[in-house]
Amino acid sequence: MIFITGIGTGIGKTVVSAIVTEALKADYWKPIQAGFEEGTDAAEVVSLLTNSQSVIHPEVYRFKMPASPHIAAREEGIEIDINRIVSESPLNKKNSNLIVEGAGGIMVPLNDSEFVIDLIEKLNTKVILVSRNYLGSINHSLLTASICKQRNIEVLGWIFNDQYLSYEEEIVRWSGYPKIASIPFVNNVDKNFILQQAELVKNYWKSLIK
Repeated sequence: MIFITGIGTGIGKTVVSAIVTEALKADYWKPIQAGFEEGTDAAEVVSLLTNSQSVIHPEVYRFKMPASPHIAAREEGIEIDINRIVSESPLNKKNSNLIVEGAGGIMVPLNDSEFVIDLIEKLNTKVILVSRNYLGSINHSLLTASICKQRNIEVLGWIFNDQYLSYEEEIVRWSGYPKIASIPFVNNVDKNFILQQAELVKNYWKSLIK
């Protein structure tokens, strides 16, 4: 199991999740979806995959409001229960080759006292950090790396995307986590793009999974 999280919202976790899912022919699961008026992340991943082996598992929680999960849940009179998510994990049922996409960044609150990082700990999963290159992302990336180290989270490495400035190697050096891949900016993310990127990183991924 690999958990895809990152330095914030709107940084490309879903595209990265699709690439990793395609590369490993893994299953995909986003346990919490907040906001679905314009479609869900699971539906986007379905539209981007080429292989026929991956299974897309349903969300445990699905909220209408596009907001932090704890706020979206509160709006519907629900409190997110991390233990329920863990108990309903597809990993318990079938596939050890599972990509889990988180909601927002690693310190996004899920309820009044627990955060995405708490879910990562309870799932006992390795992590890939996604960073998008923008003004301020060095700070956000290193803060994310710092909290992972404080909590002893096993980080496989970084996947960067977009091409604002070239400071990826500095983030790698300062954080101590390796760069797995750098996803170029394109105007149209489609199946061919996902397949191309998956092929480029497939061998690297396999060397990380023990």
